[in-house]
Amino acid sequence: MRIAILASRVRVEEKLLVEALPRRGVAHEIIDDGQLLFNLAQPDERWQAYDAVLSRSVSQSRGLAVSYMLEHWGIPIYNSAQVTATCNDKLLTTLALLRAGVPTPATLLAFEQQTAVEGIETLGYPAVLKPVTGSWGRLLARVNDRDAAEAILEHQETLGGYQHHIHYIQEYIEKPQRDIRAFVVGNRTICAIYRTSAHWVTNTARGAVTSNCPVTPELNELCTRAAQAVGGGILAIDLFEDEQRGYLVNEINATMEFRNSIAPTGVDIPQEIFEYICSHARVRVEEPSYADRANGLVRAEAAR
Repeated sequence: MRIAILASRVRVEEKLLVEALPRRGVAHEIIDDGQLLFNLAQPDERWQAYDAVLSRSVSQSRGLAVSYMLEHWGIPIYNSAQVTATCNDKLLTTLALLRAGVPTPATLLAFEQQTAVEGIETLGYPAVLKPVTGSWGRLLARVNDRDAAEAILEHQETLGGYQHHIHYIQEYIEKPQRDIRAFVVGNRTICAIYRTSAHWVTNTARGAVTSNCPVTPELNELCTRAAQAVGGGILAIDLFEDEQRGYLVNEINATMEFRNSIAPTGVDIPQEIFEYICSHARVRVEEPSYADRANGLVRAEAAR
């Protein structure tokens, strides 16, 4: 097999992935997404050399665009464009989870400042304001009173892009100074970590400390349901622990970081990722590519 790793830059995660491939006897190439040039009307034969592509683009918009292109040409990419698009957008993720009956924090959506303030006050203070797109816990705001809510909303509407004019409002969960990140590959939760921090934002990018979180049957069942709700694949599920309601799924990440999760869990996450990709790519590679299907249609039409 031959696999391409699409990357914006080679981080620790990409190095770990590259180190895992020779152990499986899989050839690979790292492709810099900044150097890509696509002719939308003509399939690029270069991509036909790969049985699968693993998207590791730092840029969500860039990675998603490449996913759409490769799927158009029949190249298997992980995760799929639809899964990536859903996970990149907190609104789409929440709607998918609600359709599947997955428990999530109470969430409101508003478009005008005054309406958003009224919505926050129906949830009660503190509440959390989030952009619908973004990662690493950036631009999250906990608002503790009306003055703070009005100030943050005014800044969003004045300085932010169009995404910041969509006010995604979430109830504040009193978590025990930690949240849970669980890694789902296919139909299995392979491991999970606690992310502990005195700060209310518990991302490792913001300094949270990781430790092993046992994957109980309850946690596995909920995480796999959440993963399937957005289309499945190679996903990181972020959860809160609520005293009354139990686990609540907060967000899902389609291009997760895992450097701080291997040691505490003892799970070889890169190997798990490639085991999944290899098993699925072998099935999909037997199907006719987009170019083959298109040529077949042309030949059939000419024969009429």
